[in-house]
Amino acid sequence: MHIETEPKSERIDIRTTPRVKRTLQDAASVTSKTVSEFLLDSALTRAAEVLADRRLFLLDDDQWEEFMTALDAPPPPMPRLEKLLREPSVLEKAGNA
Repeated sequence: MHIETEPKSERIDIRTTPRVKRTLQDAASVTSKTVSEFLLDSALTRAAEVLADRRLFLLDDDQWEEFMTALDAPPPPMPRLEKLLREPSVLEKAGNA
């Protein structure tokens, strides 16, 4: 994600307590960032972790073998799909009219 090169046109507003705001200001100061930069960086880092958890699956050796076996197995019979694929499509029927 190229945040620096994209125009900033959206706002995110949050309400917090004075103590939370001071903590965020202190943390931002320690990292030489503005509070906005600190919040955005922290939020994007966490968002990447959350999304990676949905996109990346780690398997042990047994799980990997089971997964590969499932991928290599032939699909179950699907008679309705096979029938559908044997029949002329609506477009083919229209072309013969």
